Amino acid sequence: MKHLKLGSYSRLTVKALVIRTAGTNCDQETIHALRINGVDSDLVHINRLLKGQIRLHPYQILVFPGGFSYGDDISAGKVLANELKHRLGDQLKKFVEAKKPVIGICNGFQILVKAGLLPGFHPIDEKQKATLALNDSSRFQCEWVGLTTEKSAAEWLGFMPPKIDLPIAHGEGKFIVGSPKVLSELKKNRQIVFRYAPVNPNGSDFNIAGICNKAGNVVGLMPHPERFVTPFQHPNWPARKGTNTGEFGDGYWFWKSVAEYGRKFVG
Repeated sequence: MKHLKLGSYSRLTVKALVIRTAGTNCDQETIHALRINGVDSDLVHINRLLKGQIRLHPYQILVFPGGFSYGDDISAGKVLANELKHRLGDQLKKFVEAKKPVIGICNGFQILVKAGLLPGFHPIDEKQKATLALNDSSRFQCEWVGLTTEKSAAEWLGFMPPKIDLPIAHGEGKFIVGSPKVLSELKKNRQIVFRYAPVNPNGSDFNIAGICNKAGNVVGLMPHPERFVTPFQHPNWPARKGTNTGEFGDGYWFWKSVAEYGRKFVG
């Protein structure tokens, strides 16, 4: 299927549910990134799901965008993670077991890890097995980083170039595992999706920038692909002319992959 040109909005069939709450601030960029790839999105406050006004099952894609949900009280993403796990656990389990894509970006990644959807050795891990901790710099970091796309269980990320640049914007982005066994399992199951290269900006174990669950359909990463969908969003865009992503930014191909995978669940 030929991809849509930026700014081209044809009839949309794939539906994504983008969750927001107090402190979410990357939702509009996320919706734009999905829409230019043919995905229609509903931006819904978490309270509507908690009240039963919205259900997960009609959607093909579920996204938790970046920001600072509930002000990152207690720890980044923890409050929303608890709401998901304890009040929407059954719906989330069914969505994950259906192999539909679940995406968490930055704060969304923190939420998925603390809710037990990642590492996701089971549909929802009963106990938290990893976390996103304070950066080694002990400060908020907003900068561009290099990444490698690993051969992972998320095989549907087939549009991704092997090396990409994306921006980060986090204070608690250091991915650390609860034990060496967890890291061994991530490697064995091919659950490591993105790694920082050549520089690890925050001290993450094994330079990990993003992982997927064991089944490969839940993906979380700290860098922001929604903030680099056109080449002109890169601070050094003139020097990148003719690089591996052509007329699009590196992050475009992440959302292109998400859209194509979600399309399999339409109908």
